[in-house]
Amino acid sequence: MTPSVAAEQAVHRWVAYLEQVFDRILRCAVTIDIPHRHHQRGRTFHVHVEVGIPSRTIAATRDRGVDKTHDNVYVAIADAFRAARRQLLDHVRSRREVPVPG
Repeated sequence: MTPSVAAEQAVHRWVAYLEQVFDRILRCAVTIDIPHRHHQRGRTFHVHVEVGIPSRTIAATRDRGVDKTHDNVYVAIADAFRAARRQLLDHVRSRREVPVPG
């Protein structure tokens, strides 16, 4: 799809939100697709977020299929970034639970 300025700004706000959770983000790649129109589902957005951090990559994809909430690009973006945020929080928690050698 042709990128919209408003959707791009929404993505930038979500990336800034992720940076509040973990300040060592190396990269963030976001893909927004609109697959072919299905006669029962209509137009839904598929959002894929990849967040590169030291030692791993976090990936979150949101595709709700028959769920009509993803006919709104901003809802689909929010869902994907919330999933990425949960994974990022799990990573931060797991690092804190590992005892520091010394």
